Amino acid sequence: MRRSLRAPAARPALTVLLALAVLLGCAGSGSGGGGGAGEDPSEPAARGAGVAGGASEFWVDPDSPAARQVEAFEREGNEEDARLLRRISEQPLAHWPPGSDPTAEVAAVTGAAAAAGRTAVLVAYNIPHRDCGQYSRGGAPDGAAYRAWIDAFAAAIGEAEAVVILEPDAVSHTVDGCTAPMYVEERFQLLSYAVDRLARQPGVRTYLDAGNPSWITDPGQLVEPLRRSGVERADGLAVNVANFQTLADSSAYGHRLSELLGGAHFVVDTSRNGSGPYEGDDEPWCNPPGRALGTAPTSRTGDPLIDAYLWVKRPGESDGECRGGPAAGQWWPEYALGLARRAAGG
Repeated sequence: MRRSLRAPAARPALTVLLALAVLLGCAGSGSGGGGGAGEDPSEPAARGAGVAGGASEFWVDPDSPAARQVEAFEREGNEEDARLLRRISEQPLAHWPPGSDPTAEVAAVTGAAAAAGRTAVLVAYNIPHRDCGQYSRGGAPDGAAYRAWIDAFAAAIGEAEAVVILEPDAVSHTVDGCTAPMYVEERFQLLSYAVDRLARQPGVRTYLDAGNPSWITDPGQLVEPLRRSGVERADGLAVNVANFQTLADSSAYGHRLSELLGGAHFVVDTSRNGSGPYEGDDEPWCNPPGRALGTAPTSRTGDPLIDAYLWVKRPGESDGECRGGPAAGQWWPEYALGLARRAAGG
């Protein structure tokens, strides 16, 4: 049965968060920044104790690359760029724990979120043969390693409230032919295992990635792969992850999939879709120019089937080494500024 997203709780005292940070530091530091749909799980990033931000029920990381960039701009006296980047730094962003061992980062993020009375947003992105050897290639070396990884990921959440976006691109790549046929059946089995393992954590809501409307244009092609991947035991679907499709088109796509799947709920990645998709070339998904931040994260969507708008792809982190960008998952302040500047309000 689908569990509803939790309403925000009161913000705790800063001293409680600092105490948590000390405890988490004693348990070991996390490494972050990545994995998926343009992320690099090897990129390290320090994580501090979290504070709640804005009106969102989701946790805001006070030590994100965007937050650190804001501090750097302020030290330089660059108040205008600092103001722009607060449009990113003050919003809850998903965390992409590393493929090596997710435990430290998952525990740090969910622990800080719990102390703040907020919900963590996490992305599990370590499926074998990930991204078909493209910019975000990698993943667990085999099925046994993946099961051990997702076990560790889930266990580290403990009793905390968390939304987990499960394996961006994994199902859609079985439909578009990118994943070699010899790996398809194992992929479905691994995704199904991950759905069931995450469901054992009482505060977790799991959304299985279902691509975007510009990719698999006939949603009916996804129905059987999603079912074989355990979607009917998950809390729903995730659409538009790391892409730029408009909210209207993403919502229509999600509704069509929901109808085909008997009323499945879904979440939409709105992190960079404020200007819609780029139509300029054959890599419109990779650091496209002229894009803007989209609707801020919230579970108050006004649509009974859309559980939340989320910033799953972290705005300002590169999709890959295209258009002058750094490696996938690396912070790119110039791109971040462009997204923020073109967002509504200038």
